[in-house]
Amino acid sequence: VQLQAFGGGLVQAGGCLRLSCAASGRTDSRFMAWFRQAPGMDRDFVARIEWSSGYTAYADSVRGRFTISRDKTKNTVYLQMNSLEPEDMAVYYCAASRPGTIYSASYDARGYHYWGQGTLVTVSS
Repeated sequence: VQLQAFGGGLVQAGGCLRLSCAASGRTDSRFMAWFRQAPGMDRDFVARIEWSSGYTAYADSVRGRFTISRDKTKNTVYLQMNSLEPEDMAVYYCAASRPGTIYSASYDARGYHYWGQGTLVTVSS
């Protein structure tokens, strides 16, 4: 699976951005997700979607502000980010799991085998 993420940029606090992640190659992943990593910090879970069902899950810090969705016809996952805060500033990575990944592993970066290149989101206060 090859993943290409784009859509990052500079936005003022309170603004919005939409990230996209296009998947190509073998596309039978069970979950696709977004993680983010701020300088000097671990790569943290943001949101994930189960490809077949559309079931979603979010980190507490973004629930109610971010929405993950997918377009099966385009093999693309989106992350709509609203009400952005300076604390949201990070490099955002999309990831895809293997087909047999279990739910409990879908919240951890170790549960994902394929990663995109990352896209930088900068939020000015």
